[in-house]
Amino acid sequence: MGLLDGKHGLIIGVANERSIAWHIAHNASKEGATCAFSYYPDEKMERRVRRALQSAGLDDAWLHPCDVGSDEDLDRLFVALTGVMPRVDFVVHSVAYADREYLQPGRFVETPRDVFVRALDVSAYTLIAVAERAAPLMSDGGAILALTYYGAEKAIPGYNVMGVAKAALEATTRYLAADLGERGIRVNALSAGPCRTVSAMAVGDVDEMFTRMEQRAPMRRNITTDEVGRSAIYLLSDLSSGVTGETHHVDAGFNAVAG
Repeated sequence: MGLLDGKHGLIIGVANERSIAWHIAHNASKEGATCAFSYYPDEKMERRVRRALQSAGLDDAWLHPCDVGSDEDLDRLFVALTGVMPRVDFVVHSVAYADREYLQPGRFVETPRDVFVRALDVSAYTLIAVAERAAPLMSDGGAILALTYYGAEKAIPGYNVMGVAKAALEATTRYLAADLGERGIRVNALSAGPCRTVSAMAVGDVDEMFTRMEQRAPMRRNITTDEVGRSAIYLLSDLSSGVTGETHHVDAGFNAVAG
């Protein structure tokens, strides 16, 4: 028996085999879940996502184009989803964006208004937009999971506006948990330590993040992306049936110590 046997879920944000969303999908599939996926509407992105899913043995997975920054695209995604799934048991929100020009140490004070608004919209507001559309399909309750990082709690050099956006995402998680709890829908965030994903490598001084983890985390090492994927299964499964509104850290204990 898998921990997600009979469960149906939507995963938003698979980019390639290194992405956290891919590792969540891979582990969810191994635990018996049926997963559907959305991708940014671009032919190159579609090919990349299909290749990534094939490498996880998900050759026949359902894919649908969706720009999460568009309400119309989100409407189309969830209408289409009702045609392929009897219900939705979980949703993974692994989406974030910020102009990489401003993800450099010392540049936060220069953040333009449009860069700030775009980062908050894509990285935080979209969780609300997704939850609003997913909740009616969660007839038996369910789990919504967002991906975050410690830069939401402390100022990390180079993380800048993305840190502010992730802080908003974590607050959004708590407010959604309060709104949806009576419907049996749990909303949590998974705070991963630095991983060598495409988005992480866009952050200035990212190598220093990895070095700092190895030096200061209680486990004296960096975490693997697969460890994040496996931790997600706990939050998506009935093992965490009494957990909501939480930010769960997978960072070798880095958040628990000073410095």
